[in-house]
Amino acid sequence: MTRDSERPVTAVLGPTNTGKTHLAVERLCGHSSGMIGFPLRLLAREVYDRVVKIKGAGQVALITGEEKIVPRDARWFLCTAESMPLDRDLAFVAVDEAQLGADPERGHVFTDRILRARGREETMILGSEALRPMLKALVPGIDILNRPRFSTLSYAGARKISRLPKRSAIVAFSAEEVYAVAEMLRRLRGGAAVVMGALSPRTRNAQVAMFQAGEVDYLVATDAIGMGLNMDVAHVAFASLDKFDGHRQRRLTVAEMAQIAGRAGRHQRDGTFGALVEEGPGAFTPEEVSAIEEHRFPRLDFLYWRDGEPDMSSIDALVASLEARPAERVLRAAPQATDLAVLKRLAEEDWVRDRVRTPAMVARLWAAAGLPDFRKLGVDPHARFVGRLFGHLSEGQGHVPHAWFAEEIARLDNVAGDVETLAGRIAAARSWAYIANRPDWLADPAHWAGRAAAVEERLSDALHLSLTQRFVDKRTTMLLRQIGADRGALPVVIGPEGEVMVEDHAIGRLEGFRFTVAADARHGDKRLLLAAAERRLGDERARRGAALAAAADEALAIEGDRPAIRWEGLEVAQLGAGPTLVRPRVMLDRTLDCLERGLRSKIQARLEQWLAGQLGRRLPGLVALDTAQRDPLAPPALRAVAAALVAAGGITARSDIAASVDSLDSAGRRQLRAHGVTIGALDLFDARLLKPGPVRWRRVLRIARGETLAAAPPDSASVLDRAASGATLADGYRPLGAQAVRIDLVERIARAAHDARAGRKPFAPDPALAISMGVKPETLARLMAALGFRTAAAVEGAPRWVWRGIVRAKVAPPSRDNAFAALAGLGSTFG
Repeated sequence: MTRDSERPVTAVLGPTNTGKTHLAVERLCGHSSGMIGFPLRLLAREVYDRVVKIKGAGQVALITGEEKIVPRDARWFLCTAESMPLDRDLAFVAVDEAQLGADPERGHVFTDRILRARGREETMILGSEALRPMLKALVPGIDILNRPRFSTLSYAGARKISRLPKRSAIVAFSAEEVYAVAEMLRRLRGGAAVVMGALSPRTRNAQVAMFQAGEVDYLVATDAIGMGLNMDVAHVAFASLDKFDGHRQRRLTVAEMAQIAGRAGRHQRDGTFGALVEEGPGAFTPEEVSAIEEHRFPRLDFLYWRDGEPDMSSIDALVASLEARPAERVLRAAPQATDLAVLKRLAEEDWVRDRVRTPAMVARLWAAAGLPDFRKLGVDPHARFVGRLFGHLSEGQGHVPHAWFAEEIARLDNVAGDVETLAGRIAAARSWAYIANRPDWLADPAHWAGRAAAVEERLSDALHLSLTQRFVDKRTTMLLRQIGADRGALPVVIGPEGEVMVEDHAIGRLEGFRFTVAADARHGDKRLLLAAAERRLGDERARRGAALAAAADEALAIEGDRPAIRWEGLEVAQLGAGPTLVRPRVMLDRTLDCLERGLRSKIQARLEQWLAGQLGRRLPGLVALDTAQRDPLAPPALRAVAAALVAAGGITARSDIAASVDSLDSAGRRQLRAHGVTIGALDLFDARLLKPGPVRWRRVLRIARGETLAAAPPDSASVLDRAASGATLADGYRPLGAQAVRIDLVERIARAAHDARAGRKPFAPDPALAISMGVKPETLARLMAALGFRTAAAVEGAPRWVWRGIVRAKVAPPSRDNAFAALAGLGSTFG
């Protein structure tokens, strides 16, 4: 362990949001050259971009395991701690988050940089106040400065995900937990950006940009955000307080909690932290809350160490020096890291020992073993991969074959797949990027580094898109942001097909007056979308309602047999049973309930007016009869016949109302004929009702009244197969045995028969009329009998008939033993 006491070393210690990193960047840029080592590739890239804006791309370098941007005239270097080139003579050197020297996995790297990384003019060590005793023990004469936090960090209690404030970051400690929290936020709050240490800088920056731009109000991250990543976070919520540290599941230390919670608040804006549960392992204890708020943490009493300049004389000497114990009391030998475990596995192979016989080959083997396990395969699979790599590095020209590299990169160059698949490919691509950025491992390292970087960029773009599609519902996010704003603030646009759009996001369809949520909306979104649409579509519905209230006759229709009124193809009302057949009730469709009462009344009046006009034109006789039955000045017999005809839909058997028909005087009969009624031998009917248009309207009215009807008979058919058609008198057909004959044709046959007879003498009617209609002989016989004709002796085989008259059932006079008779008696008594 070498130290240079003549070079001044300054430590800047304090909690998060104290401006330590900002100070180091200012000092870096103030020197003629310099370097800063960071704990994360993401943070190194973030600061690199800042310094490039100040110094220009030609003088600033970025060095990480997977990425090297080193211009020829580079003077300022931004690196990960592991990648810092300590052999460069630079005016300024800084190490960020140096308290990570206590981390079991990477601590030895940060401890080595504390001990060996020095600037020619100034060295700066940044970290937590807990690091103070270690620095005093390890760096004699160090000047320690303490910086207070710019803003207040306070505990906000436990809050459920659904109640988290905007600009919150939710921290989880596994990819599975991150995805689960992000999915819940998508359902409840429209979505979240996702940040994990395993993301490429390009993906991470794209996700953070969404959060910073306000496209989403929430961020879900691993504890990587605790390492100085700068984001505008107001509140940090812990999904849990346990993590797997590579060896066991354990509770976070208070210092780790504070490091993460401290991301809340920025510069002089206060921040808050809390958990998602009030009780149990995921909740903060009062002691933890107090320590975090007051920035009081246990001081570190040791750091992990491993020889940063190990003996390369042989494999065994290298292993021995890497496993050596430190001389300093405050240092502790680092646990075996992956690189050392891989080295020891390879050292067991005879072929490896055969090839590693010089210090140069030992160094090459150690460099290969240092390839990080980006894919998290575990020691054995990773050792096999490194063994194949070293096999190429230790033979021939010592280069990785282009064919192998190209084949693996081509296999990874595939942007199809889900989030997990793409993240796995990026991790694998990082291994090849690491290999390509070793200057002596490939014959053409610049070409293959560019190729690996291009693949990682494409995968990163695809991963960002996949994360956004999976965890961000822009429609819901935008609605949440705008719902409740001033009227008109939500730009609802209705397309020509009724699609309802909000800032180019389809939220549903407006079909007439009914809004239907988009089919792809999840159950949790529907209430929100309905609320947004209901609040914003009132004007459009009112406009449509006014148009309906003023609709022209041609815009309204009743289609088929369905008793419903349609407006421009939309069902707006249904017909129900009313006082009479031709006065049905008009019931507005329930979708019109969204309209103001006065407007609904206008629509009701317009539809009733239209229906009355249609019935007056389509069924004039029935409408006239309905008026007659309610005329108090009309004779009782006429009113009775009119009522019976209206009730029967304009067609009724004469025998059913014989008494009323017989009671008609000549004026009453004339009035019925004026209304289009034929008083036939067997039936009373309006012949106009037998035409296709009136037939359909009568069926609609009968269905509206609640009748169940068979299929409509064919238009203008004269005779039907009764069994097949099921035709009845109400349909305009008189059933006669196996056939049903249209009632107006029955009347023509009756008239022809009476014209052919001579009193009550036997006669033979001309069969041509019946035959032309399709009436069978047996049907004609039934009809003649119903008309009052009886068979007589046939002449030369031709049937003959004799008129006997229609026998009608006599209606018995009403009994005098009833209430009406009693009232009549009283009338005569007091008369």
